Amino acid sequence: MLELILGIVFFVYILFIGQLIYGFLQMKRFSKKEFTLKTTFSIVVSFRNEKENLPNLLHSISLLHYPRELVEVILVDDDSEDEFRIQNSEFRIQIVKNIRKSNSPKKDAIETAIQVTKNDWIITTDADCLVQKDWLTIYDQYIQKNEVEMVASGVCYVPKNGFLSAFQNLDFLSLQGATIGSFGIEKPFMCNGANFAYSKTFFKELNGFQGNETIASGDDVFLLQKAVSAAPKKVGFLLAKESIVATKPVETWTELFQQRVRWASKSTGYSSVYGKLLALVVFVGNLAWIVSFLLWLTSVLDQNIFMLFVALKFLIDFILIYKTANFFESKLQYVLASSLLYPFFSVSVAVYSLFGNYSWKGRNFRK
Repeated sequence: MLELILGIVFFVYILFIGQLIYGFLQMKRFSKKEFTLKTTFSIVVSFRNEKENLPNLLHSISLLHYPRELVEVILVDDDSEDEFRIQNSEFRIQIVKNIRKSNSPKKDAIETAIQVTKNDWIITTDADCLVQKDWLTIYDQYIQKNEVEMVASGVCYVPKNGFLSAFQNLDFLSLQGATIGSFGIEKPFMCNGANFAYSKTFFKELNGFQGNETIASGDDVFLLQKAVSAAPKKVGFLLAKESIVATKPVETWTELFQQRVRWASKSTGYSSVYGKLLALVVFVGNLAWIVSFLLWLTSVLDQNIFMLFVALKFLIDFILIYKTANFFESKLQYVLASSLLYPFFSVSVAVYSLFGNYSWKGRNFRK
């Protein structure tokens, strides 16, 4: 009976991840074409104590192959303790102070920026990111060709050595793979605010972040889910190498845990039924892995059955990660070791996110 229950759990898990792999394969890569560039962008960056990272981001923005008159950069200072000053730039850049009105500094920062933006499209990224020279060019072409009002795109880590970086890279690739796969099966529920764009008009039609102000994080996924619910045809995913944004991995296991708790805390607020169901299936699948491991250690579960469960889960996870890594041209390291640690890490993050608090940018937030 026990083997049957665990078998059903793993079977359902494999079905869901298999569906995401299918969705990933359905996605068509968008390639750069000849268009007259015309979309006006406001690049919005919320920052807090990012004196070291911001110059690198702004330098990458300065290298953009996009008409200067069609771009502005709005930096929103979220109560930084250190002062950041703008150096010479060919783009219009201004720093504004974040106007806090909710429990979410990031959402407040974006709304603060929108009040002063002059351009038609908002595109958000983070202070510790780097953009590519054709970042806005490929966005513009995708927007013109598809007549969308909201576009999500890919994010990857800047490569670093060591097990911690390899582990979080594999975890991040699985999230990116799930994001792309969900768009492929027309059930998008997740995106990354480090590379996310929407028209200012559409943002206002959706009433912005109204309804999710109490959750500190989620400036990306809640807005996406609201858009998908209201006008799914207006939402797209830009699958192009030129649009990928690179971000820094965190430096310590504590930071990683806190970051993932922050991300996981959003799942209870999902409006997407599919998103909630997938989150539950992934949690139960990883929990079943741990239970199987403990039962095997205590000789309750037959070794052959345990090895079958482990092999099937590893294989289905690896296919999704491999496909995603291939697109992002990311190296896969410590895959086996990470796969053994991941269920314990994932379940700990999920359980803690339901009851615990977390820290973010030097602040503590309650669940």
